[in-house]
Amino acid sequence: MSNQVHAHNPAKKLAGVAYIPRWLGGTCCYIVFGLGGLLSSLTVLPVLRFWPGSYPQKIARVQRYVSWMFRQFVKMLTFSGVINVTAPSPNPLSKIQNTVVIANHPTLVDVVVLISLMPNVGCVVKQTLWRNPFMRGVLSCAGYIPNRGAHLLLDDCAQVLERKTNLIIFPEGTRTQPNSIINPFARGAANIAVRTATNIVPVVLRTDVAGLTKQQPWYEIPRQTINMSVEVGEAIDYQTYRQIDASDTKLVRQLTRKLEQFYIAQLKHPVPQ
Repeated sequence: MSNQVHAHNPAKKLAGVAYIPRWLGGTCCYIVFGLGGLLSSLTVLPVLRFWPGSYPQKIARVQRYVSWMFRQFVKMLTFSGVINVTAPSPNPLSKIQNTVVIANHPTLVDVVVLISLMPNVGCVVKQTLWRNPFMRGVLSCAGYIPNRGAHLLLDDCAQVLERKTNLIIFPEGTRTQPNSIINPFARGAANIAVRTATNIVPVVLRTDVAGLTKQQPWYEIPRQTINMSVEVGEAIDYQTYRQIDASDTKLVRQLTRKLEQFYIAQLKHPVPQ
């Protein structure tokens, strides 16, 4: 790994009355985030989207604004003690273009953390979020991709990458299961990279305690601050993995296995519960 950063010692677990300010602060962060998304959809985002310029320029403007908005949300979560993010400086994710960025998926806010570090990025979003009135406008204006049929999804991703925009994908598909290092990787990320001839940048999200997991509702605010380090790996050049003499299907399978082994080697142990 390059640009490695490491989380701090695990924070003290809050209990009783000491937990109340943490719960109130964390809950308020989510409420402000949801209302901010709704208000932005009705005010700022339409202006950015319909201001003169080409379609890629309009999308780029919105994505920069969304990245800024997510940075403010991460700062609120940090202030309330929910999470403490350590990212590399200078930030290599702010400079890349036309790249598939993959990451493991330990918490609810992983995509928010990554987008906050990337002013030029799209992502694949599950259909349920497209029906969320607080987020639907943001997702649409930012040119994010609904997770629909495989063929349509590949076409959508190819269009995003052609605009020099990056694409975030979580190969695990959902947040990491308890007592697991990672979930088994799906082939979607490798398939998109292979079929669009795109480089891959692996990002390791390393956390010191479990929290904001799939098994917990959003309002179950962690009793321990989650220290998260964002570690950016070396880019996997398309030309490198394309040299393998194999069909696209076999290449996708091999690349998926290679990426899965990389993350297992980097993380080594499940996050303590």
